[in-house]
Amino acid sequence: MIHIGLIREEKQPQDNRVAFTPKQCQWILHHFPQVRLYVQPSAGRCFKDEEYEKAGALLQEDLSHCSILMGIKEVPSGKLIAGKTYLFFSHTKKKQPHNQHMLQTILEKKITLIDYECLVHADGQRILGFGFFAGVVGAHNGLMAYGEKTSTFHFKRVHTCHDFQELINHYFGIKLPPMKIVITGSGRVAAGALEIMGLLGIKYLPPEEYLINQYTYPVYTQLKAGELYLRKQDKTYSRADFHAHPEDYECRFLPYVTASDILMNGIYWDHNIPPLFQAADIQKENFRIQVIADITDDTQGSVPCNLGDSTIADPVYGVTKNTLDMTAPYLPDTIDMMCVSNLPNELPRDASQYFGDQLMKYIFEELLKPESEIIRNATITTAGRLTEKFAYLEDYAKGLEEPSIK
Repeated sequence: MIHIGLIREEKQPQDNRVAFTPKQCQWILHHFPQVRLYVQPSAGRCFKDEEYEKAGALLQEDLSHCSILMGIKEVPSGKLIAGKTYLFFSHTKKKQPHNQHMLQTILEKKITLIDYECLVHADGQRILGFGFFAGVVGAHNGLMAYGEKTSTFHFKRVHTCHDFQELINHYFGIKLPPMKIVITGSGRVAAGALEIMGLLGIKYLPPEEYLINQYTYPVYTQLKAGELYLRKQDKTYSRADFHAHPEDYECRFLPYVTASDILMNGIYWDHNIPPLFQAADIQKENFRIQVIADITDDTQGSVPCNLGDSTIADPVYGVTKNTLDMTAPYLPDTIDMMCVSNLPNELPRDASQYFGDQLMKYIFEELLKPESEIIRNATITTAGRLTEKFAYLEDYAKGLEEPSIK
């Protein structure tokens, strides 16, 4: 018998998402009779404890008998149980400073850490993520901020909706003013933003038309990586080469700052990739963008006026154009920034169902096998050691290296 526990989210602020919904637990118990599922009670979870009990899962505070423990966000060091296999988003593979101590504790306690972010298909594409609903909520929040800034329309807050369907119903009858929106990226985040564009009837335009024309209705364009970045030497783009040598590429976004009212940023970024624009560009008269929904949310990353995370409770802050200082939003001289790092928490039931579906389709059976290449490639630590693939984290784990940025 394989005992699997769904742990309570303990990181603050507490996350309300889950790896498996009650109905997904019910499906697993029916199709995998060798599995027992245990759920740690939680008042903060988006599904009630009673829903899990009705589905056949066992509510239990002590999960020390479970060999596999599954959560969503990082587990505080004091809550980690020695010798177990954990699955969660550890946010350690980029040497994030705030999780250095947690990784050290994981190694000390001889825990096997499988990171959801590192689970990939054979072609390297990520299997799991909440990006789609981050894109949905981020796009809504960006439009909401623009409506407030211009006093032209008003959106309700996503987290007040029971689910995605209620949010869709909210859009009925809302007429948006003329505006131009540029969306960057082509992954799950961008797909979520495009979903909102479709639900609101915002018209797509090819980039070249978007740049030169004005419209009496809302429009958007989408810039994928190959349209945003070109190799300096020969003005071409190769995905593999770009990720291997981003320093050889230049960003082609700058013309869009003079043509757009809203930027919805869903592009992948790391510290070697040039930003979409420079801080100095913001101070120029022709910088038109008024609202930026930085959905991928890297502090001073691809968007240099991202000065840090905002929160679900207070999702938008202003950045003064002249001094780039953080201030109140919706002032005449501000760019208004939406930089919430946990956007899917505003639609936790839908986001959890989407995540759990992918987990069941591609990972769960692999997890039960004695050996799995997919699982092995996502395993950061085992038996008190870093695995070969993640050996580059050794100095970070030992505290011998300065942690990198977020």
